[in-house]
Amino acid sequence: MVFAHDTEQSLLAAVTLANSAEPPDTLTSVAELDAFYERFEFTGRRDRTRAELDEVRALRPVLRELLTGDRDDAAALVNTLLAGARALPQLVRHDRFDWHLHAVVADAPLATRIAVEAAMAMIDVIRADELSRLDVCADDDCEAVVLDLSRNRSRRFCSTACGNRNAVAAYRARQAAGS
Repeated sequence: MVFAHDTEQSLLAAVTLANSAEPPDTLTSVAELDAFYERFEFTGRRDRTRAELDEVRALRPVLRELLTGDRDDAAALVNTLLAGARALPQLVRHDRFDWHLHAVVADAPLATRIAVEAAMAMIDVIRADELSRLDVCADDDCEAVVLDLSRNRSRRFCSTACGNRNAVAAYRARQAAGS
């Protein structure tokens, strides 16, 4: 484990949400937002409305900027997000998770909680100078964000599909060069 469990979970959620805007858009319905909420084990208020979905969707470019910016820009955006939400970090324990940080109240809007949790996770990334664990997919036709939590820092592609597509292209190029 590179980071604490809540940091990893928040980073994975932020990357997934930012990447949901990549074609094809994978966050278009309240049901898809419900699945996202459950997958990343968010707690607290859920309105289950189109307005809530739209607020979360509007967060995607902000998260992309947060996850792909340089260290100084990321730090400035973290401060902006936390100040805008009037974040007050607190240790909490719930469900299957031991002590971890929440920085806004449980009845804050979902988009606010997602933004603040991503910002809190990025605090750990920035302080540890680990922004190299975040990058854009190495596939020339993909703009998705990659979170590399591997020990040897070897992850280059956002998905198996992008990795496989590049491996096949490299194989074919080697075969063509050998002919």
